[in-house]
Amino acid sequence: MTAFKILAISGSLRADSHNTALLRAAQKFNTGLDIEIYQGLREIPPYDMDLDSPQHRPAAVEELRRRVVEADGLLIATPEFNYSIPGVLKNAIDWVSTDWTKTEGLPLLHKPVAILGAAPTNFGSVRAQLALRQVFVWTESDVVVEPEVIAFRSHERFDDEGNLVDETTIELLQGLLTALTVKIERVS
Repeated sequence: MTAFKILAISGSLRADSHNTALLRAAQKFNTGLDIEIYQGLREIPPYDMDLDSPQHRPAAVEELRRRVVEADGLLIATPEFNYSIPGVLKNAIDWVSTDWTKTEGLPLLHKPVAILGAAPTNFGSVRAQLALRQVFVWTESDVVVEPEVIAFRSHERFDDEGNLVDETTIELLQGLLTALTVKIERVS
């Protein structure tokens, strides 16, 4: 049996992002998933409804939509900016949440999604994850409810090379990946 294909998206553009490091940890500590980290978030232009059709979408957007459709599930790591998700992440979700022509299907409809996040504050990415969950209510995505992976004081959870070393966070991450796998199996 082939492993389920997971598209992992970090909402952070920073080179040393703890959220991207969480996704690398997911690759390392997962049990049988094929997790690919999306690298094109920076290339996604601001959402423009005038361009949101198969004939007019920018190539970077078409590529992201294709990869979301082909993935069995999504793994999204979000930092927290101003009590919410970063604009670049919301923008990308806006591009993959539509089908104005009623010919393509909705890429996020019923898509299994797992959310996690890291931030240097005492509350981590709690509010950002809540905001992201609200977005996925509208898209009718199938979001993992628990466990919640909130790497608060994230600078204490990674070593100097960006490796996740906190055992509790590793356990929670593995539980999240298991829960995502269960959701995917239910729709497969």
